[in-house]
Amino acid sequence: MATLNTAANIKDPDGFYEELLALHLDKSMEESQALNAKLILILANHIGDRDVLREAFKLARDA
Repeated sequence: MATLNTAANIKDPDGFYEELLALHLDKSMEESQALNAKLILILANHIGDRDVLREAFKLARDA
């Protein structure tokens, strides 16, 4: 069983954050929310492990 990696794991986190913000620049609130939902589903599919996804759910809910 895999576990959720919560350690810093993104190279150039500031650059990543800038790219993430840039995705939303010309979007309305509704478009931005839809974009986030699509991104979540794409990344969840990439992870694929339901136990890891449940850990992420719990972490997000409890944070």
